[in-house]
Amino acid sequence: MSLDWLSKLGRVFKVFDQQDSGNLSFGVEKEGQKYFVKFAGAKPLTYDGNPSDAVDNLIKAIPLYNELESEALISLVSHFEVGAGYAAVFEWFEGECLHSHWLFTGEAKLNHPESPFYRYKQLSIEKRLASLDVIFSFHEHVELQGYVAVDFYDGSILYNFENDEIRICDIDFYRPKPTVNDLGENFWGSTRFNSPEEFILGSPIDEVTNVFNMGATAFVLLGGASDRSFAKWEASEAHHDVVLRAVILEREQRYQSVAEFKSAWDRAEIV
Repeated sequence: MSLDWLSKLGRVFKVFDQQDSGNLSFGVEKEGQKYFVKFAGAKPLTYDGNPSDAVDNLIKAIPLYNELESEALISLVSHFEVGAGYAAVFEWFEGECLHSHWLFTGEAKLNHPESPFYRYKQLSIEKRLASLDVIFSFHEHVELQGYVAVDFYDGSILYNFENDEIRICDIDFYRPKPTVNDLGENFWGSTRFNSPEEFILGSPIDEVTNVFNMGATAFVLLGGASDRSFAKWEASEAHHDVVLRAVILEREQRYQSVAEFKSAWDRAEIV
């Protein structure tokens, strides 16, 4: 498929061609302004699916960026058909993805000095707590708008190390409530972040699910990821108690909303 249409948007200065979502993405610059362009309709190297499914998914995602608009979310500028494909143009954010799997995989992500995730983990606890507050607040906003997060993980987080700003960059699979797991074990998301119900066909996917996701996020950014012991935890014991409850396997024992979880998290700041 020809990508000549990209030249009308500006000069391509970066290509992201190893996304398993089925999208090809580009950084483009025109008259000093940078944009992030997401395109569905081609077949990236690491995508095993049908390009037409990627097109459908991107088209369905467009309203989400308007309905869940927030300072924490990258801003949608425009979107349009390109032949049999579809393109979405976003404002460029000068940040680095915390799960840059196309550059740093496995141990390199955790230990390479140039890995964004490694560099993030070297930041002060205060800076990481501030970025978590943005993540939690955004998902409280998502909840208030009647949506649930689907496929949120560290690959959805951009961090600007120059000014310590954070943005959420990918909400393409977020859904309006009510919704259920309609894919079984292959439901969207990372196993490092997903709750038990995100592996079980027909299970509710709701705010209680998102409580688990937020707790798992805290353990990835402030602790030992799947090792949820206090020995690996870098913040306060009160914070650890909150996120431990968030990731309880039994849904009825978790906080019952992101708002309730964040309220408990905020109270732990004072302890």
